[in-house]
Amino acid sequence: MTGPTAPIEPDTSSTETPQVGRRDMRRSNRRVALALGGLVAGMVGVSYAAVPLYEIFCAVTGFGGTTRQADAAPGATEEREFTIRFDSNVADGLGWEFVPAVRKTTVQMGVENLAFYRATNDGDKPIVGTAAFNVTPHKAGPYFMKIECFCFTEQVLMPGQSVDMPVQFFLDPELMNDPKMDGVTTVTLSYTFYPADDQSKAQQLALAPSVR
Repeated sequence: MTGPTAPIEPDTSSTETPQVGRRDMRRSNRRVALALGGLVAGMVGVSYAAVPLYEIFCAVTGFGGTTRQADAAPGATEEREFTIRFDSNVADGLGWEFVPAVRKTTVQMGVENLAFYRATNDGDKPIVGTAAFNVTPHKAGPYFMKIECFCFTEQVLMPGQSVDMPVQFFLDPELMNDPKMDGVTTVTLSYTFYPADDQSKAQQLALAPSVR
């Protein structure tokens, strides 16, 4: 015969461990929530500066077909020539006619060139417009150097008024060292005019008494 069975002590570890785990999980979740909240707040703050920072980045790097800025052209260094095409577009709500003086021209590497675009306000009230631009193919953007450009500059036109806007540019000879540019013979410079967000200048002109 066997003796009485000793009572089995309850295993408290099986109930304590999940409780501790749950407390650790709650603390971890709070840390994640705080981190995400800080990230969202930072993203909101950065968004206010996103557009100008992007424009600066593109102007420096030529990213996305954006041209780059220069003070002067180096002069002819290569005999290779390119066809430059000029494209123009007008966004909805502007009511302007916007066209290049010429549709295409032939340029030599490193030589300064001058082109013109003309904008005309076909509407019945003053309006402020601003132009954005890009270059295609995009890989040519870093080598399309602007000396003078009307891009991102506000243009205020009265009804029926026209303005001729110059673009001074050249192709950087460094293009010759880029194997990705082999076979490229045509580069397109494209501008799109948009109505400016701030139309206060146009409103002031509309309210000003006409000069007799």
